[in-house]
Amino acid sequence: MERLEAALEFVRQLDPEPIARSLQEIGFECTRCGRCCSAADGEPHTATVFPDEVRAIQTETGDEWAEIARPMPFGIEDGTGETFEWALQTAPNGDCTFLTSEDGRTRCSIYGTRPLLCQTYPFSLSLPGTGVSEDAAVESAGRVRASACPGLGAELDAERARSMAERLKTRAIRELEETIALREQYQPVPDPEGVIVHDSEGAKYPDGTAFEGTRR
Repeated sequence: MERLEAALEFVRQLDPEPIARSLQEIGFECTRCGRCCSAADGEPHTATVFPDEVRAIQTETGDEWAEIARPMPFGIEDGTGETFEWALQTAPNGDCTFLTSEDGRTRCSIYGTRPLLCQTYPFSLSLPGTGVSEDAAVESAGRVRASACPGLGAELDAERARSMAERLKTRAIRELEETIALREQYQPVPDPEGVIVHDSEGAKYPDGTAFEGTRR
C-alpha cells in the first residue's frame, strides 16, 4: 500500500509538458478504425470503467448499470466468483456495446462521457512502484507507452499533445486512487453464489447494487 501511495504522490507532481513532448515524439491521429473498441482474437472487448464513470454514462443515456458495465471477467468461473472492477458492457459479437457505425466509419455513442481509458488510448504512463507490465507496449518515449494502433506515428500538434498529457496524468491518478480505495474496502466473500464485484466503493452485485449478503 505504501508503494502505491508513493506512486500516487509521484504522479500528482508530474509535469505534463515532458509527457506532451513524448506524445509528440511518438505521434498519433485517431483513424476511427474501431479496433480498440472491438473484440480481438476471439475475446470480448475489455475496457475498465470506474463507478463514477458508469453513473456519468447513466445520466447521459438513461441506461441501467448492467447495460453499461459488466463484471471484469478475470477470476470468474461458471458464473460464480469474485472479481475486481468493471468493464464496459459488450454486444453479442464481443464489441463494445457503445461502438456504432455511421457512413462506413465507426463512432462512439457516448464519446463525451467515455471512460478515461478510452480517452487516452493507445497511451499509458510508466510509473515507479506500480508493477504495471509493459509487455504490450510497441512504442515508448520518456514515461509514455503506446499499445498497437494504426494511428501511431501521425503528426500530433502541441495543443492536442498537451490535452492528452493532462488526461493521461488524470487517468494515472484515478487508477491509483481506485486501487488504493479498493484495497481499503475489500472484504472477501466466502463461497459467493453468483458474481461479486469489488471496486473502490465496496462489494457490489453485477447490477451495481451494494452487496448485503447472498442473493439467490
